[in-house]
Amino acid sequence: MNGKRLKSRKAVALLCMAILLLLAACSGGAGGSGQEAAPPKEETADTGGTEGDKEEQPANPEPLKLSIMVQAFGTELPENDSIILKQVEEYTNTDIEMQFVPNSSYGDKVNITLASGQLPSIMVVDRGSASFINAARAGAFWELGPYLKDYPNLSQANPIILHNSSVDGKTYGIYRGRTLGRMGMIINKVWMDNLGLQPPKTIDEFYNLLKAFKEDDPDRDGKDDTYGIVITKYAGPWDIMQVWFGAPNKWGEGPDGKLVPTHLTPEYREALKFFRKLYAEGLVNEDFAVMDPAVWMDPMVNEQAGVVVDVADMGRRIDGKMQDKAKRDEPYMSVFQAPVGPKGHRDMPTSGYSGVLAVSKSAVKTEEELKRVLEFLDKLNDEEMQMLLGYGVEGRHYNMVDGYIKPIESEDPALKKERESLNQMLMFIGPTTPTLEPTPINKMVADVQKANEEIVVGNPAEPLVSEVYAQKGQQLDNIIADARIQYIVGQIDDQGLQAAIDLWRKTGGDEYVEEINKLYEATKQ
Repeated sequence: MNGKRLKSRKAVALLCMAILLLLAACSGGAGGSGQEAAPPKEETADTGGTEGDKEEQPANPEPLKLSIMVQAFGTELPENDSIILKQVEEYTNTDIEMQFVPNSSYGDKVNITLASGQLPSIMVVDRGSASFINAARAGAFWELGPYLKDYPNLSQANPIILHNSSVDGKTYGIYRGRTLGRMGMIINKVWMDNLGLQPPKTIDEFYNLLKAFKEDDPDRDGKDDTYGIVITKYAGPWDIMQVWFGAPNKWGEGPDGKLVPTHLTPEYREALKFFRKLYAEGLVNEDFAVMDPAVWMDPMVNEQAGVVVDVADMGRRIDGKMQDKAKRDEPYMSVFQAPVGPKGHRDMPTSGYSGVLAVSKSAVKTEEELKRVLEFLDKLNDEEMQMLLGYGVEGRHYNMVDGYIKPIESEDPALKKERESLNQMLMFIGPTTPTLEPTPINKMVADVQKANEEIVVGNPAEPLVSEVYAQKGQQLDNIIADARIQYIVGQIDDQGLQAAIDLWRKTGGDEYVEEINKLYEATKQ
């Protein structure tokens, strides 16, 4: 009996040893061959060689530390502890410090930052600004063009927009894609209904609507407390409305085929006379030259003003704020195309992008670091990140209904602040995402943007980079911008406007025009 037990024990021991050896081999332990214990394919680092040549990669590299500077559009700066930002960090394995700068002072902040030489890892910059062009040429930013092909989303960047956003044909920043025909007239629908007005089809009808909104008590409160259009120190609306009158979109071809800047055209002067009339009659807010764009929507939401001219989707934001105050079965706002002007139906497009995300060499010092930054930017274009940065957290900021995005209506300011300005990192390159629920206001915005594609007026000088402008651009721009404001508010007359234009020409404007035309001719060859 004892002998049988001994034999049995030996058999069990041998069996256990065999099992242990088999497990060791399968797990890649000391008893295995290594090849038999290779990890699954999706866990193997892809270095471009054979399985045996591949180097071991750390499973979880340290989070990439990034500092990112973007515009902020709210009255209060967002926080760095947003639930959305935390999810971005987790998805991209990064540790991000956001630098939010009020949009009204963003250009100044960029110039100060560039002058300091202490740049964040990534910053939104205006590709056309003289300070950025000079900094890029001086080597402050990485040239990204040669690397884009290596990333699944960034490799899908539109080559035309890449060209338009380049400096000397080189890509110093990833463009933030925008709808081409994005502009529109946003008008208080309730006011139009109260006064029995139709959407303005011509500039004369547009003027009559503004006058009625000022003089005919559109809100029916019996008080003289309304006006037509609200504009801030952001000059975009003036630029847009100039194009209505037939002025070029920054530059246009003259009768001789040469490029002419918009302020040297008769159509520009006609537009300025119209703007001056609006101001003289109180149809635009008198503080437009100093009004902070962060509070641009307030006069519309509070029903002091009835019209905004800007991106059509601003109508959705205004209507949303009004719906927060008092729910209504239909929109407060209506969105329309530009009115027809003396030169036909025209509107200003975007450039296909709004600024670029540039990567600095002072913060990102090596090519290895650069590749990790590009991997981060590439991942921001994944559908998950586009949805997160654009709409927030599903179930918290929006819900999916029948395949559409339906924002969750909430008056909680903390909930809204979680999303504030993080969409400024969106590039919209690569996969497309679901669209907003086709509510009446969303449909109006989409219809206007689609129809605008037929009437937008391009800028033929968009991709041209001028040495004169790089040196004197800010000074030249300020001369014309200041003169336009002074003319609108009546501080100077036609003679004073001409004096400002003469000063522009003497300060370098004539050289600028000559150089742009040389560059333009070269593109035709």
